[in-house]
Amino acid sequence: MAFNHLPAGAHDALTPLSVTPVTHSVPMANDQLPPEAGVHPAPRTVLDRLTTGADRAARITHTEHLPPRPGRHAPWPEKIRPEVVEAVRAAGIERPWAHQALTAEHALRGESVVVATGTASGKSLAYLAPVLSALLDGSEAPNGRGATALYLAPTKALAADQRRAVKALAEPLGKGVRPAVYDGDTPVEEREWVRQYANYALTNPDMLHRSILPAHPKWSSFLRALRYVVIDECHTYRGVFGSHVAQVLRRLRRVCARYGADPVFLLASATSSDPATAAGRLTGVPVVEITDDASPRGELVFALWEPPLTELHGERGAPVRRTATAESAELLTDLVVQGVRTVAFVRSRRGAELIALIAQERLAAVNRSLPGRVAAYRGGYLPEERRSIERALHSGELLGLSATTALELGVDVAGLDAVLLTGYPGTRASLWQQAGRAGRTGRGALAVLIARDDPLDTYLVHHPEALFRQPVESTVLDPDNPYVLAPHLCAAAAELPLTEADLSLFGPETPGLLAQLEARKLLRRRGAAWHWTRRERAADLTDIRGGGGRPVQVVEEGTGRLLGTVDAGAAHTSVHEGAVHLHQGRTYLVRRLDLEDSVALVEQADPPYSTTARDTTAVSILETSAEIPWGEARLCFGSVEVTNQVVSFLRRRLITGEVLGESKLDLPPRTLRTRAVWWTVTEDQLEEARIAPEALGGALHAAEHASIGMLPLFATCDRWDIGGVSVPLHPDTLLPTVFVYDGHPGGAGFAERAFHTAAGWLTATREAIAACECDTGCPSCVQSPKCGNGNDPLDKRAAIRLLARLLKDAPKDG
Repeated sequence: MAFNHLPAGAHDALTPLSVTPVTHSVPMANDQLPPEAGVHPAPRTVLDRLTTGADRAARITHTEHLPPRPGRHAPWPEKIRPEVVEAVRAAGIERPWAHQALTAEHALRGESVVVATGTASGKSLAYLAPVLSALLDGSEAPNGRGATALYLAPTKALAADQRRAVKALAEPLGKGVRPAVYDGDTPVEEREWVRQYANYALTNPDMLHRSILPAHPKWSSFLRALRYVVIDECHTYRGVFGSHVAQVLRRLRRVCARYGADPVFLLASATSSDPATAAGRLTGVPVVEITDDASPRGELVFALWEPPLTELHGERGAPVRRTATAESAELLTDLVVQGVRTVAFVRSRRGAELIALIAQERLAAVNRSLPGRVAAYRGGYLPEERRSIERALHSGELLGLSATTALELGVDVAGLDAVLLTGYPGTRASLWQQAGRAGRTGRGALAVLIARDDPLDTYLVHHPEALFRQPVESTVLDPDNPYVLAPHLCAAAAELPLTEADLSLFGPETPGLLAQLEARKLLRRRGAAWHWTRRERAADLTDIRGGGGRPVQVVEEGTGRLLGTVDAGAAHTSVHEGAVHLHQGRTYLVRRLDLEDSVALVEQADPPYSTTARDTTAVSILETSAEIPWGEARLCFGSVEVTNQVVSFLRRRLITGEVLGESKLDLPPRTLRTRAVWWTVTEDQLEEARIAPEALGGALHAAEHASIGMLPLFATCDRWDIGGVSVPLHPDTLLPTVFVYDGHPGGAGFAERAFHTAAGWLTATREAIAACECDTGCPSCVQSPKCGNGNDPLDKRAAIRLLARLLKDAPKDG
């Protein structure tokens, strides 16, 4: 029997809510309102209020205090146009910070540069100053078009937000700067104006891939004059998505060269390890890095918060900790009551909806006007819904927001006092990015990391040095992934026939892939060039977000109203027939999932339960690329094929998590060719570790779960990017084997990172299991919220012995 642990989309990330009565830190009469948002209490005062009463203080495992830091100024480079300097001064900025001036200097010299400094350090101005100067220079050209610039953001909301900022800053510059957003929400009649007249186009990699590059002749005047390409939040381009964007940027450089342009890349990133290397891998050009943050910083109080154990028991009798979702909703309620402007970040769309819903219900008991001051913000909303929430947040109408990373990368929020992180966001870079959303005008701020009941979160709140004493991660991406590269070669050939001169641009795997694409009759060689042969659009061959197909539309059956979308990869587990679906605080039941038309039909309902999908998974080894002996054990890395099928779903009571029943599903299996790390042990090693045959399955399964939970500490992934399978006797190795694989076709670089850091990764895994205070295994150590086998069997103590024996012979640099 194989025990599996699936990547993103496999199961709902939420464990059942355990709701306890809310105890407000600041009691209020029903007719009272919170203080006005202009009042900004000190972060320590806010934290003291949150920990008043009940057992709140005991939930804080560590408090980190980051003192305020003064700023360091520098003069603008001489080549910055005086009109730009005056416009910046009119906006209230007398002099730039040193890193802003240095970034502009490199840009003006024609050097691609990445500025990797903290949140709210003024990265936008660092690249806007040289861009605006170039656009003003160009406006004096005879044709009036002159230089152009392209801005790329990972989300539509961020591009729209940047346009507002650019428009405000450039207003004194007159018609010399003409910014315009070009995305899927841009009306057709406006798109022609953008192509013909805008000189600063703000878009996203998806539109560049699907719309701009395939139609490059229509963009020829813009691309011919392209001076700068701004890539904002570039640390988000990691894994498969980052690999796709890397190839889109190579296609952009190739088309620009066709029109005689060689743009300079200006990248902005959260703090990361070795940002120049990551930026160079993303763009394919040498990049200079600026990492010395010269901006001032207000005081930050950062608390680590562990929800308490409840009297409930979960699967196999394991103790159940109060969910981070319920805890975050309660804290958000208290903060709104205090008038503290707060955003609560949460990993899943469902979690964002639940936190807002619970907070609204509790606030209604305090004052009937308060529920309207809290909202949810996530991907999948319709454009008008997103814009409305963004306006309310900017105006201060909203005091509290529960949001996915769509907000982390979406809106430049000012004036927040506190940030709640509902679970570790997956990387230290994201942790600091989210925490930096509060106190963005230099005031003090409070950040609270609320641990989920899983191995990594539990480990981190009890090992604060892993968060506060370690550097942020490096960005992992693999542009040479053949599953990524092949469709982009087709798209490039459709844009302009590929020649021998293009091979080095797209990487060393290109010649071999061109031969395969010829054999599949996707490309045809004529003379010295390869041509696209099909009538359909080559750009439609791939979804650069790695979703594996077109999104599934969620439609209300009775009215035909489109509620939103769900990624294709998540459809089998989140909108299967009978699934509970949340949207803007309303609950729906999925009546039918039509995979052929990519539509899920739902109707509004109020079931007293949540749903969780269950599945089966098998892994077969296709190729072993690397193998290291650990004594008799073997650590391996290579290509695998994963076959997964969702077979049923559970209905769980909302409050207690009690299983109400299981329903079978008839969904087709899905296969995934990807990269994996795996390890094997021998009978002699099992005997030395005192693991009996009947305990072997539980030991392997527990070690697999815990190792998946700990991998984000060593690679820029989260547990939803990866999956795993453990088998007491695998048919390919003929030994007990544990696999951890990338949840994306062709791999994302995470399993490879695990292979190269295996000794540290598995040591931390063993320590995390051993340190947990439970007796037989719980969600804090070896149970997984997305286990397709219902966390059965699991043997915590045998897993500790197994990992200790495995690590005994691990090479010290392994």
